[in-house]
Amino acid sequence: MSRIDRAGRVIAASPATVYGALLDRKSLEAWLPPEGMRGRVERWDPRPGGGFRMVLTYLDPTDSPGKTSAATDVVDVGFADLVPAERVVQRVVFEADDPSYAGTMTMTWHLAAAGDGTEVTVTATDVPPGIDRGDHEAGIASSLANLASYVEAAG
Repeated sequence: MSRIDRAGRVIAASPATVYGALLDRKSLEAWLPPEGMRGRVERWDPRPGGGFRMVLTYLDPTDSPGKTSAATDVVDVGFADLVPAERVVQRVVFEADDPSYAGTMTMTWHLAAAGDGTEVTVTATDVPPGIDRGDHEAGIASSLANLASYVEAAG
């Protein structure tokens, strides 16, 4: 059975606003990197069948060695499904020599109206075994907190 990691939160913005932040290159660079990292998008094609390549750099790699290099995680992300204001499904592949990070992880960002905001639930399936569950769920939660701050400040 494949491993599933989850995180979620309610964000004080409409589903359309949150969806827009999931599909805007500059927005993604600003909010997706979890605490302790920064990100740079190298390739961007926001359509089903398209995707992006992101380089995530650890601000202090001492306690968090990267998967791709000592200080970086590089991911190739494909957009498998895009449903405006409802769902973004991504296929994520880590660039890593270590086989414990191999394979394709699916990340589904589900958006549901919740009062004046949006409940955002992220479900990661087929998570590579080299990724620590606690660290991964904390990283997703950190990205969601960044997303909330980003869209709520813009609104």
